[in-house]
Amino acid sequence: MIFPLKQAGSLLCWFGKSIRLGFYPRKLTPELRDKMVGEYRKSKRRLILLDYDGTIVPFADRPDEAKPDEDVMNLLRLLAQDGGNEVVIVSGRDRKFLDEWFGDTRLSLVAEHGAWLKERGAEWLFISPLEDDWKKDVFPVLKQYVGATPGSFIEEKSFSLVWHYRAADPKVGESNAKELRGRLKSLAASLNLEVLEGSKTVEVKSSGVNKGRAILHWVSRGGWDFMLAVGDDATDEDMFAVLPKTAYSIKVRVAPSKARFVVESVGDVRSLLREMVGIPSG
Repeated sequence: MIFPLKQAGSLLCWFGKSIRLGFYPRKLTPELRDKMVGEYRKSKRRLILLDYDGTIVPFADRPDEAKPDEDVMNLLRLLAQDGGNEVVIVSGRDRKFLDEWFGDTRLSLVAEHGAWLKERGAEWLFISPLEDDWKKDVFPVLKQYVGATPGSFIEEKSFSLVWHYRAADPKVGESNAKELRGRLKSLAASLNLEVLEGSKTVEVKSSGVNKGRAILHWVSRGGWDFMLAVGDDATDEDMFAVLPKTAYSIKVRVAPSKARFVVESVGDVRSLLREMVGIPSG
């Protein structure tokens, strides 16, 4: 089921009341991790929601360089082949990238922060009608900052534009990113857009699309014995917000978050997944 915007908003509010907002999550200690893995193994029907960049795969200077290696592909295959698991990659990546790497797996997919979703073995579904004619007003602004920030570039998706500055001089990149966000926010108000601050990125997307709304497609089915969501940036907060308080929500890297727990790195996430599927550490 795909929820219309009004209904999805009501559900977001309802689920959001069950969790803390804006606090630093607890560290996922070995004891808490053992408890979580124990609950995972005892459960029969599990929903596992995983962000991509910065969560299961390290960042790279350019998005096309951050490809899934054999280690993470093996972990995802093992998770997905368990008949009790529904594993969803909930990403800001576009459909082409996700199809290239995960299209022939048993994974379900969410692209562009929730604009598109794909059940395993099915076709892509559009969350709701969206416009992209706003790009003609935003693209020239981003282009100015590419010129002013050597090493930066623009990535275009169906319903968003992203300015990347990971390969730029750090001081210049951060200073120009702050200035750019200010300019874009004034444009966003009149064009019904959202401005997202990511890891060395500034993204502009159509308003009303987010990861929380997309994963309600699975969360709302109910009957899950175990739920896990892992993400690393601001876009994942919408995902954490719609989870019931019994779910395990994990933020990668310490920051205020709606998540219940925090781990430090992609390596920690992979180690956790390894334990879940029964691969010995080391």
